[in-house]
Amino acid sequence: MKIYTKGGDKGKTSLLGGTRVAKYSDRIEAYGSTDELNSCIALLIEELPTHSEQKELLKEVQYKIFELGASLATEKDKQELYAPNLKEEHILHLEQAIDTMQALLPAQKYFILPGGHKSVAMAHLCRTVCRRAERQVVLLNDTEPIHPMILPYLNRLSDYLFVVSRKLALDFNIEEVFWIPEK
Repeated sequence: MKIYTKGGDKGKTSLLGGTRVAKYSDRIEAYGSTDELNSCIALLIEELPTHSEQKELLKEVQYKIFELGASLATEKDKQELYAPNLKEEHILHLEQAIDTMQALLPAQKYFILPGGHKSVAMAHLCRTVCRRAERQVVLLNDTEPIHPMILPYLNRLSDYLFVVSRKLALDFNIEEVFWIPEK
């Protein structure tokens, strides 16, 4: 199988199902951002310590992101073929992980600036890419309904990634940098 088809040379690409759309369409932007998020998460995983509690959950998250990306890449009348296996329990799993980490963290009084350690910065990058993906999925959902669990999952995932950044700062004994507005 050749990797190049030349089918996209004029700015169009195929959805799962065969429909050709512009490469800038809302659907392409949405699943393209989830693909980018998955790649960012892969980099974060590689930055984590070998026995990090977050590593296994992030590997599971990658599978879920790929599933929801496939759903977003499917034309609307064939959505049931690639519906993601996303359930409330997957969101609850993220919430439980957030709560567990939050219990170990100091109270947050200010906004936190990314940085201090490569893994902390990478977690923040994942969070911001996740938020962009979420915005693009919201835009797509305004015109073409998507699987109902995708938006809650992305929303909770971005929260999880923020808390991961804070937990990594704690694990590496990195002082968080707060944004404190000048008066």
